[in-house]
Amino acid sequence: MLRDDERLDYLLAEELRIIQSPSVFSFSLDAVLLANFTYVPIQKGLIVDLCSGNGVIPLLLHKRSHAKMIGVEIQERLYDMATRSIQYNNLEEKITILHDDLKNAPDLVGREIVDVVTCNPPYFQDVPKSEQNQNEHYAIARHEIKTNLEEVIYTSKLLLKHGGKLSMVHRPGRLLDIVTTMRKHGIEPKRMQLIYPKVGKEANTLLIEGIKGGKSDLKILPPLFVYNEQNEYTPELKDILYGEG
Repeated sequence: MLRDDERLDYLLAEELRIIQSPSVFSFSLDAVLLANFTYVPIQKGLIVDLCSGNGVIPLLLHKRSHAKMIGVEIQERLYDMATRSIQYNNLEEKITILHDDLKNAPDLVGREIVDVVTCNPPYFQDVPKSEQNQNEHYAIARHEIKTNLEEVIYTSKLLLKHGGKLSMVHRPGRLLDIVTTMRKHGIEPKRMQLIYPKVGKEANTLLIEGIKGGKSDLKILPPLFVYNEQNEYTPELKDILYGEG
């Protein structure tokens, strides 16, 4: 089941396993923070995860919701890892991964029928190839090579029903781009949280949620700090990661 460069890891405190590869793709704290931040329907509905990677976000969300989940991933190797992880955890009836460009998702999934869209997109705008990550898989995951912020938000607009939510993790430096683009496509920013490495440092992660057709009223949540002065996880972060804050 595993290739030579892959390993089967426990998915945090969950009774789940996920296929990872340090040389291809391994999920980061950003994905865990996004899954924790996202509001999901509990009993039923449809959740779509764009830029799904190895399927970590649907796997993290599945115990919080009975909704059907669909991940969309353009890279064949990552799609394959996600599919095998779902099979390993016997979640084929609940989670489906599509190997396709996210721009095609509205035609594949359906328009204006989705309750929640999640996305951990490429953060960095086009840069010279010499500055991109030399690993092709990581370069596509981190740089706007195969998609960009505009495409992610426009596709989310097409997927979401009225009142549906788009939940994203990104970099604070793109906040104005995100807000402007969301509003351009009729998605109103409603909740935001900044993540800081530790007290006294600049925020390095942004969590933001918008509602399609929502009214203007942005709530700024309390900041979240990852490390304390001893460079250990804070109680809040331990609670997110392991349920032991």
